[in-house]
Amino acid sequence: MSKRVLIIDDEPDLLKTLAVRLEKKGYQVFCGVDGKQAFEMAAKIIPDLMILDVYLPFMNGDEVVKKMKKDKALKDIPVILISATIESLPERSSDSGAAAFFSKPFEPEELISAVKKALDDER
Repeated sequence: MSKRVLIIDDEPDLLKTLAVRLEKKGYQVFCGVDGKQAFEMAAKIIPDLMILDVYLPFMNGDEVVKKMKKDKALKDIPVILISATIESLPERSSDSGAAAFFSKPFEPEELISAVKKALDDER
């Protein structure tokens, strides 16, 4: 069974690019566009990994991660945070418990490598 990756970002082009690249690597990809959707979708599909923008409508990505860490079913899901604003990203990501972080723009292949590493996936 393929691993499930949930991508939440309010940039449609980035969502599409990442989804296509991850699907080509054999992952099952789900997409959402805001923080409220992020938590609701995670609770519904229980992804193996989440890629999450920090600055989202309704709830910031780091708030989503903190909320997930309090939920028994979601607390162990690795999260990779992404953001166009890099100043506070490293400390925000470590404060929230995220597995990794990337600043935009980033190389999609580097992010895919981080996905593989976080999932301990050899594909």
